[in-house]
Amino acid sequence: MSPTLEPIHRLAQGVRVHGPALLSGIPEPHDELMSLVWGPRFDREHAMGLVARQPALAAHTLPALLAAADHFDALHAGAQGRLRRLIVRHRALCGVGSPSEAAHGERA
Repeated sequence: MSPTLEPIHRLAQGVRVHGPALLSGIPEPHDELMSLVWGPRFDREHAMGLVARQPALAAHTLPALLAAADHFDALHAGAQGRLRRLIVRHRALCGVGSPSEAAHGERA
């Protein structure tokens, strides 16, 4: 794996492992992910709200979520943008949202 993509891959692994539990019951999980990574720093306050919805799982998800936040914050702006585009691409591959919404998200 290229050194450029390795940090993004590490974040994606955490989402694959803990995302289903953390985002269960949320109507638009891609929107939730985007809200966490929309700015230049990971939105830890919003993340804590997601964890609070599933207190029984907090012991497993919280450490991984905080590690993901630290990893995201360490990414340069280009890599952060790449991660956002990957979320939009995944949303489109899942058939969620309209093509115009996906195109709008691509510009992020």
